[in-house]
Amino acid sequence: MTGKTVVITGAGGGIGLVATRELARIGAHMVLAVRNTDKARRAVAGMRGDFDVRHLDVADLDSVRAFAQSCTGEIDVLINNAGVMHIPAARTAQGLDVQTATNYFGPFVLTNLLLPRLTDRVVTVSSQLHRFARLKLDDLDWRARTYNSLAAYESSKLAVVLFSLELQRRLDAAGSPVRSVVAHPGVARTGLVTHSKLNIVNRLPFLVQDVDHGALPLLYAATEGVPGNAYVGPDGLFSFTGHPLIRRPSRAGQDPAVAERLWQATATLTGTSA
Repeated sequence: MTGKTVVITGAGGGIGLVATRELARIGAHMVLAVRNTDKARRAVAGMRGDFDVRHLDVADLDSVRAFAQSCTGEIDVLINNAGVMHIPAARTAQGLDVQTATNYFGPFVLTNLLLPRLTDRVVTVSSQLHRFARLKLDDLDWRARTYNSLAAYESSKLAVVLFSLELQRRLDAAGSPVRSVVAHPGVARTGLVTHSKLNIVNRLPFLVQDVDHGALPLLYAATEGVPGNAYVGPDGLFSFTGHPLIRRPSRAGQDPAVAERLWQATATLTGTSA
């Protein structure tokens, strides 16, 4: 990765920080796009590598646009890693659902804005919970339905899978060498659910792996010669734990017609060029 520039969101902790550490260790120039810059600077202090910490609140589309506008030069890899899970209903500065904005709307806008600068690939983090999602294209922002924090998370992660599918179709149609790749960490022991009842999973060691192993699919997706729209996750039972393997997302995540409709709906909702 020497000489390559990687932009990674959510790099102040968890699998994002591990990925940042390891990519920097093998030569990448790491741009940490984070909400809490002081925390991120403390996290990388003393690590070997080349780090540039910049502010980005991926849930705030004004912040996303400002960050993208500040970027100059080529970006080899964009890693959409920032995410939240099972949080109470809340709205962003633009009035969007915070959970969906963090996990999907923000990455959608950021990727589209940075795409002209990208040379290699986009890696976006999903979850095996996307398999349980019931995506509502006419209510992506949870206005018509009663908000359900877990269902919102599942839907946002299915949206990520479909986003990758449509993005890859568009890249192929344009003759672009850039790839879109999806990675999921399995069940990793991070701070993602420490605030909720789901934190019980972190007390079941036979179901979870440590954060270093949880980062492996992300690192594999960011560095290996994987095909466009690959879905990378652990190779263990139910893809909970293990080492990286190219797997298959849910059937719902492989529907090109829904992926195209989702893209159009998201572009309209976020004010992004379709």
